[in-house]
Amino acid sequence: MYIAVVGLSHKTASVEIREKLSVPEPQLKDAITQLTSYSQIREVAILSTCNRLEIYVVTETTEKGIWEIIQFLVEHSQLSSPILRPHLSILLHNDAVMHLMRVAAGLDSLVLGEGQILAQIKTTHKLGQQYNGIKTILNRLFKQAITAGKRVRTETSIGMGAVSISSAAVELAHMKMANLTSCQITILGAGKMSRLLVKHLISKGISNICVLNRSLKRAEDLAKQFSEHSIRIGTLAEILSVITESDVVFTSTSSTEPILERSNLEPIICNSRGLMLFDISVPRNVHSNVNELDNIKAFNVDDLKAVVAENQESRRQMVQEAERLLEEEVNAFDMWWRSLETVSTISCLRHKIETIREQELEKALSRLGSEFGDKQQEVIEALTRGIVNKILHDPMVELRAQKDVNTRRTCMQALQVLFNLDVGTV
Repeated sequence: MYIAVVGLSHKTASVEIREKLSVPEPQLKDAITQLTSYSQIREVAILSTCNRLEIYVVTETTEKGIWEIIQFLVEHSQLSSPILRPHLSILLHNDAVMHLMRVAAGLDSLVLGEGQILAQIKTTHKLGQQYNGIKTILNRLFKQAITAGKRVRTETSIGMGAVSISSAAVELAHMKMANLTSCQITILGAGKMSRLLVKHLISKGISNICVLNRSLKRAEDLAKQFSEHSIRIGTLAEILSVITESDVVFTSTSSTEPILERSNLEPIICNSRGLMLFDISVPRNVHSNVNELDNIKAFNVDDLKAVVAENQESRRQMVQEAERLLEEEVNAFDMWWRSLETVSTISCLRHKIETIREQELEKALSRLGSEFGDKQQEVIEALTRGIVNKILHDPMVELRAQKDVNTRRTCMQALQVLFNLDVGTV
């Protein structure tokens, strides 16, 4: 078995490519089902965010397994292999393990040290288990990565003051608009990113904010979190009428198709009024053709890189400290991975010893006769189990702990010979 990850990110692909690879949550179950149906793939987890799409797998063979993943991506994205391949990165085993650790720690994010990615990895883990993609190996890997992400955030300062995608979008708007505080701001969407947008806008002294969402209830819930401020709310049915009154629009919805494009904006935007659109969604909520309109300027997540670079340079020196912690977590996973080789021998030994224990206990109880009641039998049962467990404990721990492959295999062979174990039968 091998671990591999195939994917792309803001480092390797533009938002135009990334949005074609995005796997929205409603499609996740079907995607996992399709991938696990392939001949080489035994486990799969799909991490899909605005800045990356990564497929983690446990595969029988690396070459064929990776080919199956790429075929899935070609079919899913409707991009030909020659167009898609240059944007893909492929990492195997230790490199794949370290990559997930770095992602969980926020070291591979557009915004260095950002915390949202850890929550997204937790969701990937949860849904991967729910849809039967994640089993023993990826379960351990994702748990180790989540532990690594938490350690980096608690044991280093890399997350302190870290900007988010939302705060970077607000900073970019502040750079582009001469007087942002006097602008009428509209936010499309009422999820976590939108909540952060409101938070950062308020911190800039902006009070003219309107939030539109498909569900009015969710918009109301967001507004309640900022009850001391007068945030207008509405549904996306009001989108065009509200935009006519707006100077700046931020979009952060889960729509898989653009909701703003030239055809619906051109009739409502007069030549004398300018409009700035900041789209932090992937897939994009704003079609690129809006830039054909003279009085509209549209920006997407890829335009945030300059803002992010200014804010994160001071934290780069903390990366080395974080990566030392990640090395410890990678080593811990590697030790567990190597110990899997010993499972069959340990299981066979335990099964044989347990069989002997049960047989000898049955003989002893039959000789003791009926004067022994259930209580006494339970005590003797617990006694014999405790003796067996204590005898087996040290050999099992030492066998798993052997880092040298040849030493570990020599120990396994010795156990198999000394106890006459038939490993293939258990």
